[in-house]
Amino acid sequence: MADNQKRTIMYLNPVGTPDYDQVFADMARQHKLPGTEVHVTSLKPEDGAFTHIEFRSYETVVSTGIVRATRAAAAEGFDALAIGCFYDTALHDAREVSGEMIVTAPCFASLEIAASLSNRIGIIVGRRKWVHQMHSTVCNNGMADRLSGFYHVELGVNDFQTDHARTELLLTEAGRRAVEEDYAESLILGCTLEIGFNKKLSDTLGVPVIDPSIAALKRAEYGAILKRDGGLLPSRKWSCESPPEDEISQFGIIGDADVFGNRIVVEAE
Repeated sequence: MADNQKRTIMYLNPVGTPDYDQVFADMARQHKLPGTEVHVTSLKPEDGAFTHIEFRSYETVVSTGIVRATRAAAAEGFDALAIGCFYDTALHDAREVSGEMIVTAPCFASLEIAASLSNRIGIIVGRRKWVHQMHSTVCNNGMADRLSGFYHVELGVNDFQTDHARTELLLTEAGRRAVEEDYAESLILGCTLEIGFNKKLSDTLGVPVIDPSIAALKRAEYGAILKRDGGLLPSRKWSCESPPEDEISQFGIIGDADVFGNRIVVEAE
């Protein structure tokens, strides 16, 4: 396939460690369209050598890296970028410097998909700690009246991978509470367990279950299609206004392209 025909997506793992990059690359390989090339990237250790950003203080550390990575991806000519954290960390900040590139993130993307499938949405999350911030994101996306609730299992991001059988049991029990007690008609997983678990849980509970990493990738891919085939570009008016290029050049803090610590390329077929 000629380079000018393929869609290019960057899936940014917004931490300074590459531990989960291969997981996201495997997900992209399984779910992308044939004409889409996906670059799974992560930040450099000096931008925040975390394995998760569950805490707002960690988010603050990596946010500059996310903005710089977005700027660099736009300069490379990517059609779209997905920020791979369910907090949707620095989403609006990144959009300001994204040029003609589409930028999305897992919570925003998952809510869009869930709202197209059902009226009441339940969100399964790792820890109670996450709920306040995620609830704010749901409200900011205009979905508060569709929310049946948050269902936490008291597992941190790293805990999800420690004992898959126990994690699966806890997530299934939380999903059952959401569906049978609060009448959720679709579920969103606030953290990814493994590729395909969302379908397994959906078959068990009888409602659609959305994996946020897949949702972010597919929403980015859809944005790339709209951009390529429909000529739809991000707005740069009013609240969507971008910083002036002369100021970006003058301040010199987000124009450095040397921001990625790791990159895995999933080729277009």
